[in-house]
Amino acid sequence: MITMKKIYDISQLDLSSYVRHGDRVVWGQAQAEPIPLTQNLIQNRKKIGKFKIFLGISQFPTCLPEHAEHIEYLSYCGAGYNRTLAQHQVLDILPVHYSQLPRLIENQQLKLDVVLIQVSAANAQGQYSYSLAQDYLKSALRHARVVIAEVNQQAPWVYSDEYLTEADFDVMVYTDRTIEAQNSADHSATTQKIAQNVASCIPDHSTLQLGIGSIPEAIMQALDHHQHLGIHSGIIGDGVADLMQKGVITNQKKNIDSGKTITGLIVGSSKLHQFAHQNSGIELRSTEYTHHAMTLAAIQQFIAINSAIEVDLTGQINAEIANKTYVGAVGGALDFIRAANQSHGGVSIIALPASGKSFSRIVSNLQGPVSTPRSDAGLIITEYGIADLRGLSIPQRVEKMIAIAHPHFQKELEQQAMDLALI
Repeated sequence: MITMKKIYDISQLDLSSYVRHGDRVVWGQAQAEPIPLTQNLIQNRKKIGKFKIFLGISQFPTCLPEHAEHIEYLSYCGAGYNRTLAQHQVLDILPVHYSQLPRLIENQQLKLDVVLIQVSAANAQGQYSYSLAQDYLKSALRHARVVIAEVNQQAPWVYSDEYLTEADFDVMVYTDRTIEAQNSADHSATTQKIAQNVASCIPDHSTLQLGIGSIPEAIMQALDHHQHLGIHSGIIGDGVADLMQKGVITNQKKNIDSGKTITGLIVGSSKLHQFAHQNSGIELRSTEYTHHAMTLAAIQQFIAINSAIEVDLTGQINAEIANKTYVGAVGGALDFIRAANQSHGGVSIIALPASGKSFSRIVSNLQGPVSTPRSDAGLIITEYGIADLRGLSIPQRVEKMIAIAHPHFQKELEQQAMDLALI
């Protein structure tokens, strides 16, 4: 048993004293990564011996391919710097729905031994906030042998359904460091046109789920004149804060969690962090809540907005592999898509550019797995238009999909569709 220890200087910490040979370590993803702790772990990898790391979105180049001699990497996604690990073939992928992660952890099918977590400073009641991520960390904390917390004085204190106390930690390391901003602004004409097309499909009073990146942020900007929108999402960025400040996102029309933006992860600029700090209108929740089928089923007029690497002519979606490299995830898209399809007044939207530099992202055959089957297809949106695939036959879908492809590829796609006897 470890006696709780407070450390005020990170240089006094040696994680080889807590991480054992064969352990699997997990930490917060994206801006929730406790960088001083993860760097300490990597620096002490040789002393620990062979161990494992479960990664989420890696926004910082902490884990490098050359560390694979001592570390086995596992992740549910290829996002951020995970892509480099995947390209060097040192990243194993767990191809599961995001909503399954808590249960896998609870059942020890995804065994996690050590948790490294960034938390905010405690409030007057001695409660530490999860700050920027609760997601699957809540489950991990319940089952880990050791929990080591970075108490970052600059991490925002964010409301939640539960908080942490000193009793939840085995070691506490105190820091006062700036959290590096994540800027996903993209003002390209293509992105703006996609955003406008998506915004035209979103009615007032809707509750939205959206991912992170340039297209979701552009969509938020395009919703500037909507009224009484709500948010129930796995992740939020700057655009949500902007629309909350403008009174566009009020959450007042939500039939559950009225008045509150619900999210599992916060990623953005310091402006977003400052806005979320002690803001009772934003609540962090675990994956068990944000992605749970029963929770999602209760949301009315639910609009799920996700992206894809490519979509085929019948509506099948690949959101995982590009050029034989794992860059995406099964993630939470299908959880949200199916909820939107069942929601009264809801709809699933897949938004993506029609093409890359020299290739179409509307294709006759996917180059990767089917992340979302065509039976779940809703609206597919590019800068060239909106393909509403609901209730359409295969030939009708093919016609709609070719119409939103880049004009340069339309004739080729039509010929491929005939060759495949789709039309």
